[in-house]
Amino acid sequence: MKITRAVVPSLFTVLNMFCGFLSIVQSSEGHFDFAAWFILLGGVFDSLDGMMARITKSTSEFGVEFDSLSDVVSFGAAPAFMVYKLNLFHLEGFGVLISSLLLLMGGIRLARFNVQLVGFDKEYFNGLPIPASAITIVAFVLSFRNETVGLTGYPEMILPYLVTALALLMVSKVKYDPLPKPHMKEVKKHPWRVITFCAFALILIFTKGQALFYLCLAYILIGLVRYLWKFASKLTGSLNEKSSEETEEVTSYDV
Repeated sequence: MKITRAVVPSLFTVLNMFCGFLSIVQSSEGHFDFAAWFILLGGVFDSLDGMMARITKSTSEFGVEFDSLSDVVSFGAAPAFMVYKLNLFHLEGFGVLISSLLLLMGGIRLARFNVQLVGFDKEYFNGLPIPASAITIVAFVLSFRNETVGLTGYPEMILPYLVTALALLMVSKVKYDPLPKPHMKEVKKHPWRVITFCAFALILIFTKGQALFYLCLAYILIGLVRYLWKFASKLTGSLNEKSSEETEEVTSYDV
């Protein structure tokens, strides 16, 4: 049997999916720290499969579909099951519904991404990427979970709203930047994207990972603020255009 170059990125995709499965197993046994770290490890493999596909020049439609199936497991099912077993089971049926949103909306987001994909290089993501949603959940759990009592106080109150907000953002039209590619063309084309990524990486290193949740929030807010700014600009432009047309009509009438 001939082994092609496409096996290399597919191997990383398999490892990503396997990490998602291991996370679900760890959550079922109550080992939430391990479950969270397996999701993060899946995120590493998810980044590497795309990188290896570009290096080996083996990007394909099969790779895109396989990657999406893997993402549904690692970044949809795994974090959804983790937040349910960790805390949301207290809400009974309502908790099942809220936690399932990470899986359901993540699946919808990936399906929409696949049908809208033109080429294999992405200028931006339409909606919050499902790995970013999962990493935000993981960072929240690692930052605020107490090993003995789990989530208490404000983190416990915030979790259902955080899960719902992330799920809705995944199917929104808010645009988010992808990770910058490691070459000079990216620096020239998107300098602020590269600068922001480097700043985030340095903060993460200097804080020894403790700022991860806040960096995730910053990433989410940057996309939201940019979307609202463009929306306000369009709205202002439309109002100014309408005002100009009304002024022209009045002037024509006076003449």
